Amino acid sequence: MTLIALFMIIAAYLMGSISSAILVCRALNLPDPRTEGSGNPGATNVLRLGGRLAALLVLVCDMLKGTIPVWLSYYLGANPFLLGLIAVAACLGHMFPIFFQFKGGKGVATALGAIAPIGLDLAGGLIACWLLVVAVTQYSSLAAISAVLAAPLFTWLIKPQFTMPVAMLCCLILWRHQANIRRLIAGEEPKIWNKRKPLPENEDK
Repeated sequence: MTLIALFMIIAAYLMGSISSAILVCRALNLPDPRTEGSGNPGATNVLRLGGRLAALLVLVCDMLKGTIPVWLSYYLGANPFLLGLIAVAACLGHMFPIFFQFKGGKGVATALGAIAPIGLDLAGGLIACWLLVVAVTQYSSLAAISAVLAAPLFTWLIKPQFTMPVAMLCCLILWRHQANIRRLIAGEEPKIWNKRKPLPENEDK
């Protein structure tokens, strides 16, 4: 691994550690997403706390945290495996941000941003999958899990050389959704518009 590659991995983690949800909520005088709603600093919880504009700002910023380091590394000549490591580093930063006591979100938007440079058709397919599942079930977490499970297949169909790094990223996101999966099975997962008191574990993306 070259020094440039190591630098990009560290930079991706640090960029991922910038919590968009917390900063947007502070800027708009909204409650802290770590202590209100679901207790998760992600776009879905911000949607419940502050509405669509605040959630959209968080979503775009979280996606850029994945897109910028992966896209830059791609133009620097990084191979698919290294791009996967950089994407994972960005998501780990979002999940365990060094600037915010290592308490972050689920990384779905950041992962989508990291996958977007592979192709807009792939990103569009995953967004469509997420929207379809949300429209049918109203479960944000189930939609995220469905899109994550579909991502390796979509990648293999569009650009197969990136299947392994995308699969690596998806395994990380699924691991982060363990609590959501348990609540879905138990019928205790809140729907996207429901407001709830903070839970012991994060429940959104």
